[in-house]
Amino acid sequence: MKKALALPALAVCALALSGCVRTVGTIVTAPVKAASWTVDKATTSQSEADRNAGRKMRKDEEKRAREERKRQKEAARNQDS
Repeated sequence: MKKALALPALAVCALALSGCVRTVGTIVTAPVKAASWTVDKATTSQSEADRNAGRKMRKDEEKRAREERKRQKEAARNQDS
């Protein structure tokens, strides 16, 4: 008789505890995920570094081109006067 009651009780406990196990798993992995996110935000990957370096080079090149155009315009004005 006790075995007949034990099996349904065990099934009910298993269903009730499955949510607890999932919550414990979430709580246990939360610090690892937080640390991983922090490291990811604090460090720069090689692709990010390459992208940033390329962007800086383009901006520097654009600045040099603007300055060169400005010098050419000033030189043309000085020749005309």
